[in-house]
Formats: sequence, C-alpha cells, structure tokens
Amino acid sequence: MPQSEYVVQMKGINKVYPNGVAANRGVDFNVRRGEIHALMGENGAGKSTLMKMLFGLEQPTSGEIIVNDETVNLTSPTVAISKGIGMVHQHFMLVPSLTVAENIVLGMAPRKGGLFMDMESAVKLTEEYAEKYNLRVEPKAKVMDIPVGMKQKVEILKALVRGAKILILDEPTAVLTTQETAELFRELINLKEQGYTIIFISHKLNEIKQITDRLTIMRAGKSMGVYETASITKEEISRLMVGRDVILTVEKEKAQPTDTVLSVKDLEYTNEWNKKMLDKVSFSVRKGEILGIAGVEGNGQRELVDMLFNLNRPDAGSVKVNGKDIVGASQRNIRSLGVSLIPEDRMTYGIAATASIEENLISDRVSAKRFNKGPLFDMKAIHKECDDLIRDFKVLCKSGQQKVGMLSGGNIQKVVVAREFSCDPVLIIADQPTRGIDVGATEFIRKKLVELSRAGAAVLLVSADLNEVMELSDSLIVMCGGKIAAYFEDTAMLTDEIMGEYMLGLKRQSDEEIGRVCHE
Repeated sequence: MPQSEYVVQMKGINKVYPNGVAANRGVDFNVRRGEIHALMGENGAGKSTLMKMLFGLEQPTSGEIIVNDETVNLTSPTVAISKGIGMVHQHFMLVPSLTVAENIVLGMAPRKGGLFMDMESAVKLTEEYAEKYNLRVEPKAKVMDIPVGMKQKVEILKALVRGAKILILDEPTAVLTTQETAELFRELINLKEQGYTIIFISHKLNEIKQITDRLTIMRAGKSMGVYETASITKEEISRLMVGRDVILTVEKEKAQPTDTVLSVKDLEYTNEWNKKMLDKVSFSVRKGEILGIAGVEGNGQRELVDMLFNLNRPDAGSVKVNGKDIVGASQRNIRSLGVSLIPEDRMTYGIAATASIEENLISDRVSAKRFNKGPLFDMKAIHKECDDLIRDFKVLCKSGQQKVGMLSGGNIQKVVVAREFSCDPVLIIADQPTRGIDVGATEFIRKKLVELSRAGAAVLLVSADLNEVMELSDSLIVMCGGKIAAYFEDTAMLTDEIMGEYMLGLKRQSDEEIGRVCHE
C-alpha cells in the first residue's frame, strides 16, 4: 500500500467532558509529512484539547487517530513519544536547578556503574544533537542562568532526543524577542527540510503568515476549514476565528498625562540563587498614560511586579502610590488605594479555580455596603453585579455559578479583567494581560486598557509581546539584566529591531536619558 501524504490524521474527533462540555465536535485534522501546519482558534475553540489528545494527555470520546498510516490509541505521553510525537508546551517543563544536559536526558539518562548519571555522556549527547539540528545550547549551564530563547531550544532538543518526528509547538514565540523569533524560525525551517513535521499553535497572525505552509482554523469546537497560508489574508483568518471582523491595530488618542500616581525609586532585589534581579530601578507612571515595560523574560519584570503588589519584599528602595509608601503594606491596603493587578499567572494569583465565577468577581469588594444587609449578604445585588460584568466583559459561560476553573484560558482572563477593571482603579498593573488568549479577547482587553487610561487611570503594562507593548504604550522602558536599559518618551517611531537591541543588551542608553522616566 502506498504511503499516505498525511503523517497525522485525526478523523471525526469528539471530546465531551463529564460535565457535558463538548470541547471537540466531529473534528478532522490532517497534517502532511514535512510541513509546518498552524492550528488556530480562540481560547475555548478546542485546539488545545485536540493537541492534548494527539500527545496522549487526554483521550477522545470518539473518533480515530492515525499516525504514519497506523491507527493508534494514545493513552499517555509515553505512548505518543513512542509513536514519534513530541510536544513543547507554552510554559516550559524544565528543572531550573539542573544543567541543560541534565534536563535533556532527564528520565533516560546514561548511567555510570548503574547508579550515577554519566554527565560526560549527557553533555556529549547534547552537543551531538545541538550540532545536528543547529540548535546551539550550553550543555553545562544551569537552566536558571540561560536566556529564554535557549530554554526554547532545550525543550525542542528534549523532544528530538526522544525520537520525535512530529513536533507540536504551543505558542512557541510568546516570550521571544524579534531576533530570537527569527532564529527559531530558521531552526524550524531547517527541521522541516530534514523531513520533520511541525504543528504550530499561535495567535500571532504575522508569524503564521511568515512560517506556515497550511493552517486549520477552529471555532466553538469545530473545524472551520483548512487553508493554504499564502492564499488567505490576516483579516480573513481573524474573521473565521472570531466570527466577525477584528480590529488588529490599537486606535488611541494622544495621552495627556497629569499627576504622578506610581513612583518607584532605587528598587533592589536579589533572589534565592543570589542573582540580582532588580538593580536600582526607578520610574514613575502618571494619570492618563500607559507606561510599557518590555524585556526578554527573566530580566526582572516578574520580580518588579511582585514588589509593586507585595507578593515579595525588595531589599532596598521605595514604592509610592499617590505619595503613600506601599512596601510591606497588605494587599488589601494596596487595593484600598485604588491599585488593580492583572497577574501574569492568572491560575495562581488571578482566580480561585474551585470557586464560582461570581465568587471570583466579588472577591475584592465583598465588604462593600451595597452587598450587605446587616449580617447577611444581599444576594440579589451580588447576582445583578456579576451578571452585568459577565455580559459587559463577554465572559462565555453557562452562569455565574459555574466554577471558574472550568472556563477556557481566555474566559478566565476576562473574569480577572472584569474584576480588576470594574473597581474604579487609579493604577492598573497589567502583567502579560493577553498572553495565550485569542484575537477576539485580546482586542477587547486592549481597548479597555486604552479606555481606562484615557479616562484618567495610570496604567503600567508589562508584556513580552513586542507588538502589544509598542502599540498600547504611550511611553516605554526596556529592562535588561535587572536594570532599565532604555526609556522612550514616545513609542511612535520605535521598531522591533531597535527594541530587540536594547532587550538583548546590545545597546544601553545613558543614565541621563534613562533618568527622564522619573517625572518628579
């Protein structure tokens, strides 16, 4: 029998969860041998579920999966790996305290005398695969010390070492600079030319157009069709994903900033591995403006946000909101000053997954007079406010009583945003507000951030998405190595290339230029 042109065939895939939610409904998904195939769709469209089934993390309710012309029962990732399928998750599955080589051979490590890991062999194996696939890494470096772009390569090498010929990449460029993305694309094309097949999950339409051969679009658990990438426009892709036209660029009036709301002075922090993550960081954010913070992940942005909302304490320096020092203040007191936080990790810091949507929406205002009748809650008032927020923020759910953890990532983010945007904030700290969510939800959240800033809120936007941070921000700082490497008072003339040079540490402005970010 002649070999099929398809290396993966998923036929009539249905996935219905025990609670009755149908994530996939009669989905056909076919991938040709040696192509880069995009899988696209809004959060909740069913693409993640489909890929989890292909990698053995979940099993279909019905349907057939054929890999290399063989009908397979992928009961676990181990089985999927044995069939030549590897997956690189959006959040890297690496052990920070181990070296690159140790991570690559984890679970299959060569042994010395049957007991101890043979480090020499592990390093040699890593070097051989890095050379073969042009994925340059430092085998002896600890993962905690390497840049994000190299971590991405380590994850790909991990899959290749285990024999993967089909690679599923989930949002692979979410945290990469323009230069790192270009390098990754060269490496993916090299893999494709060597006969590997790549399934590329992304919301970044420019990248999809640039690197993929074909794309499958999903909406509401169904396939909306398969398209040759070269013959479909970005606008058509968005319309098929969302079901309506999407405005892909941010429209905003010029900012008219006034008083300083957030003032950060000489903030310092050294982490538990004795690495200096914040080195005398100073800046201010004013009413009516969006100040963006750009940088490759791991250059102090996460630590900075932790200090601003008392998720951690700085070693030195001050943080003031409208003149009041908030270092060490309780989060309740910080919120009472009108500070809202959209956290990077929505599942850990943004929601209580086992609580209802309603409980999550009112968690910051449960003591408000309008919700209390003496010793009892006014449930009618609570229900009304939550129903209004669900409607206004377009949260796709059965009711406010549904557990928030059952929603898709994009809808969970809308619950967080609905709570944080609806409390009349004077300062919004938005940390990766649209990471891993679809174009429809992204458009909605970006519009809201602009609306609130133009209505007088101060917005601090931290984003690894260069397009987002450059389009949304009125002014911008770049962080590199725990320091501010550059400050741009106006983002209008910035390019990806200029930003990348400062983000990667190839350039740094003078102290005088950087000092302009403090407006006092």
